Amino acid sequence: MITEDLARSFAANWAAAWNSHNLDTILSHYSDDFIIETPMAAKLLPDNDGIVEGRDNVRAYWQIGLERIPNLHFEIIDVLTGINSLTIYYINTATGRKSAENLFFNEAGKVHRAFVMYS
Repeated sequence: MITEDLARSFAANWAAAWNSHNLDTILSHYSDDFIIETPMAAKLLPDNDGIVEGRDNVRAYWQIGLERIPNLHFEIIDVLTGINSLTIYYINTATGRKSAENLFFNEAGKVHRAFVMYS
């Protein structure tokens, strides 16, 4: 079970990692077999249905995103907790776009699956 304190701590570290733009730091939160489902992948990756599987593929996808939005900066609006999951609701101040990421954790405490929604 993820406590509210643990969820908020994770979300703060997660946002700081993204705001650093360091892919190794960002990816430290995720398992090697991580899968993300996001409409942005369908836009940025040719012949993609919005699902990116595996750390190396996710790294390549996120590299494109960081290159396209070089001033990317996340500010957390709220954090919601689940059993082995949490949702980070945030705004990208570079674009003004709000997003929600539903993150699901494995037994090692790494995110192994994520679903992302955008305003």
